[in-house]
Amino acid sequence: MYPLPGFLHKMGFRQYRLTITMPTKQPILSEYTPFQANVLQEPSVAYAYLHANPVHLCEEFEPPFYTLSRYADVSTALRDTQRFSSEFGQGPRFTPPAGMLSNPPQHTFFRALVQQAFTPRAIDAMSARVYRLAEELLAQRTPQSWDLHDDFAFPLPVIVISEMLGVPAEDLHLFKTWSDASVAAMGAEDPAAYAQPLADLAQYLRNAIADRRQHPGGDDLITGLVAARSEDGRGLEDEDILSVVTQLLVGGNETTTSLVTNAMWRLLAHPAMWSRMCADPQRLIPVAIEESLRFDPPVLGLYRNTTEAVSLHGVTIPANCKVMLHYAAANRDPEVYDHADVFSLDRPAQRHLAFGLGVHFCLGAQLARLEATACLSALARLCPHLKLNGPSTRITPFFLWGRRTLPVCEQQPTA
Repeated sequence: MYPLPGFLHKMGFRQYRLTITMPTKQPILSEYTPFQANVLQEPSVAYAYLHANPVHLCEEFEPPFYTLSRYADVSTALRDTQRFSSEFGQGPRFTPPAGMLSNPPQHTFFRALVQQAFTPRAIDAMSARVYRLAEELLAQRTPQSWDLHDDFAFPLPVIVISEMLGVPAEDLHLFKTWSDASVAAMGAEDPAAYAQPLADLAQYLRNAIADRRQHPGGDDLITGLVAARSEDGRGLEDEDILSVVTQLLVGGNETTTSLVTNAMWRLLAHPAMWSRMCADPQRLIPVAIEESLRFDPPVLGLYRNTTEAVSLHGVTIPANCKVMLHYAAANRDPEVYDHADVFSLDRPAQRHLAFGLGVHFCLGAQLARLEATACLSALARLCPHLKLNGPSTRITPFFLWGRRTLPVCEQQPTA
């Protein structure tokens, strides 16, 4: 609980003790891998261990990777693109440089091609459509029992990013299967298990790119990428466009879905907090979103690749190693945040690392905030009596964090 200054007490302000704490104070683990059942169920049980062991080597994955978990170390590494490179991907496996998942100048070039679609002016122009879409989706629910993920939090960002890309509405149903496969493959022991749906997605997008080349003049993102030219006048190859579009589709979908489901999961677990937010949505929805991003970031962490040996806290990370920059653990660093393991609607505004930092700061951060605000606003207005309706499940990849299912129902107040 955050104490109110004395002068506010004298003016008659009340203090709320509406916070969420973890169910039980977790002891520091004696050992850790991100694949332990208790860590997969609730990643925060490992944060004290990681803070006490700030350079951790995980050998239970191929390739093995190191983890940085303290706020200062993670934020420094995010800015240090020379030693902590994105040249071979930001996932746990080494991949060729592609689109925005690369180092400058390649990253700078590709980011510049798409960032006009994500400027504050562009996001503001989308606001009315996103708010209307949230209400349209809720109008289709069955109040007695529905899934907040499948019926609401998943379709909204898929529809938004698909409209930006120019995907026909009748094809939107295809993207649920493809999106699930894309996300699952990221951290799978055998990514080949998802090869077919990923191939189907790639072929669909290649067909869309070919169509834009034959019929230029549209105003969607794929058309813009097809028309783009480098400084020397060269256009982009189909595979370059495919890489960027895939990154936008996956990045603009799963993370926003998880932001909404994580926030609602925590709020509905404590009905008094949900009721308080519903009573003061304009002020508390932005607070709830930022606190959810800090407390439950949809991306637990992304990876960098060391270009040289790096020594931290008495440990030397060799060159050419994968390093997980653990945003979620950094966001709970007790050296930076008071009561770091408390979810609170009274927390003062403070920077978090949910969207990264530096040149790779999330391009769609403001769009994600808009979509989450529209979702929570619609839920608070249309579903104030919402409650959890059974256990939920998490999404699969170990370095992502969100609800894969979130069953809810609406209980009308008694007369």
